[in-house]
Amino acid sequence: MKLCITGGGTGGHLMIAGALVEAAKKEGHEVIFIGSTKGQDKKYFEHDSLFDAVYFLETTGVVNQSALGKIKALLKIFKAFLQARKILQKHKIKALYSVGGFSAAAASFGALSLRLPLFIHEQNAVTGKLNAILKPFARRFISAYESNSPIQGYPVKDIFFQTARVRENVKTILFLGGSQGAKAINDLALSIAPILKELSINIVHQAGESDFERVRQGYEKLGVEVELYGFTKELEKLVQKADFAVSRAGASTLWELTSNGLPAFYVPYPYAAGDHQFYNARFIVENNLGWCEREGGNLKIKLLEILDEHLDVKSKKLIQYANADVAFLMIKDVAKESK
Repeated sequence: MKLCITGGGTGGHLMIAGALVEAAKKEGHEVIFIGSTKGQDKKYFEHDSLFDAVYFLETTGVVNQSALGKIKALLKIFKAFLQARKILQKHKIKALYSVGGFSAAAASFGALSLRLPLFIHEQNAVTGKLNAILKPFARRFISAYESNSPIQGYPVKDIFFQTARVRENVKTILFLGGSQGAKAINDLALSIAPILKELSINIVHQAGESDFERVRQGYEKLGVEVELYGFTKELEKLVQKADFAVSRAGASTLWELTSNGLPAFYVPYPYAAGDHQFYNARFIVENNLGWCEREGGNLKIKLLEILDEHLDVKSKKLIQYANADVAFLMIKDVAKESK
């Protein structure tokens, strides 16, 4: 099968694309990627060896733009749509999988115009605007949060399942602000760092590139040693060494932590579209798999309370809840439907 994966903009969408191409290549399929020059698409996949070809078209998001900005964005998408059609024809693509985000628009509409089967994975508990538009035309719409989804679960790279372990005591804590960092989580980490030092708890922290220097200086003034990153694509290595995480509630990170059995305290990004990060985290809390607190709450006190709890019960439940076969099931479904 010749498959195109499209979408991106943020790390969450791109993590799904990475899990899908990994599964597709193991099944012997040819896979190309169509993304955008904007966002993080090139950072993730420009030199990725799994894809047979990668393309980055000039597109931008439409949401939250001025009227003029929307017109310009739509014109770019139309131009990219024409380019995407040619790319799909050139590679004789048989099906297209959209992982969402503004990067997915051009190739998704290109696939529909060529009458190629369109498959969609919705990563969040609140459906994105592009996915909502495309959903009626999709051959399959997969969501980890909808009970009527034909495939249950979230596609995650094998490494998170392979290295999963039950956590009991917190020896290392991981602070994650997502690919862009998060000031609220960075401030929380700095405020609690002296206490963690007294408790002999190691700190691993992805602070975001824009806030890296401030956070570095903050730890230096506190005299606290920390394993600090601005950004890393090797999140799995940080997750493996951690016993507990404090994180934004972007869907891919949330499900990667779940798959690895890593209990987490989620602090949702308050300005996410449709407040989707809060609803992602609420799903975890309602299933008694983790904790969540909005910014503005007393994050430090809540975190200290959690650190006094036994983690093994939640850690075991996380491992049991995750489904290691989701990416393969999604690829097998495409292959079956695209014959």
